[in-house]
Amino acid sequence: MIATFNAPQPVLVTGGTGFIGRRLVAALLARGAQVRVLVRDQAQCSRPHAGEEIENISGDLTDSASLTQACAGMKTIFHIAGFAHADAGDTPEFATRHWVVNAQGTFDLLDAAREAGVRRFVFLSSVKAVGDPGSRCVDEGWDASPETPYGQAKRAAEEQVLAVGRESGMHTVNLRPALVYGPGMQANLLRLIEAVRRGWLPPLPETGNRRSLVHVDDVAQALLLAANHPGAAGRTYFVTDGRAYSGRELYQLIRQALGRPVPNWAVPAKALWGLAELVDSVRWIVGYRDRKAQAMLDKLLGWACYNSHRITDELGYQPVWDLERALRNELKIYPQ
Repeated sequence: MIATFNAPQPVLVTGGTGFIGRRLVAALLARGAQVRVLVRDQAQCSRPHAGEEIENISGDLTDSASLTQACAGMKTIFHIAGFAHADAGDTPEFATRHWVVNAQGTFDLLDAAREAGVRRFVFLSSVKAVGDPGSRCVDEGWDASPETPYGQAKRAAEEQVLAVGRESGMHTVNLRPALVYGPGMQANLLRLIEAVRRGWLPPLPETGNRRSLVHVDDVAQALLLAANHPGAAGRTYFVTDGRAYSGRELYQLIRQALGRPVPNWAVPAKALWGLAELVDSVRWIVGYRDRKAQAMLDKLLGWACYNSHRITDELGYQPVWDLERALRNELKIYPQ
């Protein structure tokens, strides 16, 4: 289902110059919305967004006065901006930054939105707003407390989003996307693709683990549906591409997209975990106080599985993409 949008109407997008925000802004413009984008960098305000006519307004989630100005005259807000370093929470400085931007920044934006008479507020949260579900695939009934400063800040923001909706009658919705992929993606999946391309990653074993992903355009679809559908008010949704991938399957899909044969053998999981532990032990000796190698391996062989049936059943969300199609058609993965 392709989400419709009641336009023209004034819409504010925070984070509109980022990976997800740009795709949402493009979708809004295609539907005739009057789009205002909150940008932190003053230089960005002088540049048109993707060559389109939109209003750029300078501001920051840590500057409540700028949020008041940004919300003035708006009817819908898509709150996408945030401090996105989900794994960077081992220091007090990072933990504070997560809270100031992702929690308090959302609180202040909600205050400004309510004062401005905003009718609809959609918050882009994260699956990290709940605790690790372990080796199972969970739905929104899974309510374990988040374990990281990033997740804790996102969860606090979610709770305030729903509270403001209950108190004011504003249409408020939380979306929790899984790991997002698509053109322009960064971080873990991009590093995995590069590792396979360069031959750095040995053939992964099939461990039966499952990890959820979602395409950036399907996140944009979910955002539009959340804003438009009356049944979304006061709800929280996981958003995925409808598939769950094992580490071995990810490895195979990337190899196939590169036009390379998939080895019929694999390095045993026990050997990979042993190597990761050895690497981290050496890192500890030389002064790195983390378990980076084991954490990276967990992103391949561990579980992070979420069920998005609720948003499908309630809002009619239908993911257009899966990773196999995206790798083949649009992620610039060329045979070599």
